Amino acid sequence: MRIATWNVNSLKQRMPRFLPWLDERRPDVVCLQETKLADDALAELLGDELADRGYEVAAHGEATWNGVAIVSRVGLEDVVRGIEGGPGFPHPEARAVSATCGGIRVVSVYVPNGRTPGSDHYEYKLAWLAALKAMVAAGPDDSIVAGDMNIAPTDDDVFDPEAYVGQTHVTAPEREALAELQAVGLRDVVREHWPDERVFSYWDYRAGMFHQDLGMRIDLILAGEPVAERVKAAWIDRQARKGKGPSDHAPVIVDLDEAPDGDIGPVVPPPSAPVTRRGAKKLPQTP
Repeated sequence: MRIATWNVNSLKQRMPRFLPWLDERRPDVVCLQETKLADDALAELLGDELADRGYEVAAHGEATWNGVAIVSRVGLEDVVRGIEGGPGFPHPEARAVSATCGGIRVVSVYVPNGRTPGSDHYEYKLAWLAALKAMVAAGPDDSIVAGDMNIAPTDDDVFDPEAYVGQTHVTAPEREALAELQAVGLRDVVREHWPDERVFSYWDYRAGMFHQDLGMRIDLILAGEPVAERVKAAWIDRQARKGKGPSDHAPVIVDLDEAPDGDIGPVVPPPSAPVTRRGAKKLPQTP
């Protein structure tokens, strides 16, 4: 069973790449984020193409912003949109959808960005993560939380910690909130399989960040113990970030029970051109 997560940064814009990727990688379940489509628009855009390939879709979207979905060809049961009791900003946003696929409870999440440490949106992010933790803690153990967490778990998950000083995604409260989510019984299966490697899932479009491999790992697949024990391969599909019209995120892929492309997947991190000196590169928006 192959499970993937991908922040597509507009499904409509990514259609020329998404369907060929689906045909090439043949995932059984895909968690999507930033679809930026209302549910009826997503069904109109993608419904027939998915049905022809044997997939069903559970979407929770809104026009222009946010939007999540689960695409599955191994069943799609007990669909829940949103997080019960979760906070809004000020109204609930389309940031989570859950379903049971092939016996696994799958949660596709697009965690709020947080914008600026200490801001109202930052506090919303922390409250949203607390609500997610409460939902996941209620079970079942056979579960996966996958998506754009908008948090790099440790300094090893960014190209240079000095470049992110004062930024969201790396602050102690965010990392603590993520650690508390994992503490309900979730394992970071990609990091388990690449404990000492430089491996990223997101690169800013600007300043040639991808080509220099100046990225961060913020797209995660967190698996409950029974699912984590089944993982045979866990990898970042860097190929999907290359070429014309990519998302700024790469898909993250986990193979359960067997590893059709080998135990490290077809695209091996690490990087093309790692930075070796701290402070050598800045984020594009930093003067």
